[in-house]
Amino acid sequence: MKKRLLKRQMVGTVVSDKMDKTVIVLVERLVKHRLYNKYIKRRAKFAAHDENNASRIGDKVLIIQSSPISKTKKWRVREIVEKAV
Repeated sequence: MKKRLLKRQMVGTVVSDKMDKTVIVLVERLVKHRLYNKYIKRRAKFAAHDENNASRIGDKVLIIQSSPISKTKKWRVREIVEKAV
């Protein structure tokens, strides 16, 4: 029996919702520098598929990796963790 592969999940903030069924999510993470042992902030933007256009700018969302939907979209919005005020 094959073991199911776990899909990558990330939590980020929606920075753009101008496209139809697509949002841009900014994910920040802390990385420890090998030599100086200082934590550095790393940022990455991901285009995520939002089927119902439910998320807005400032919302904190959970995205999950999926098979490619378009040239740039390889993530889906699974849930809105926190709504923007």
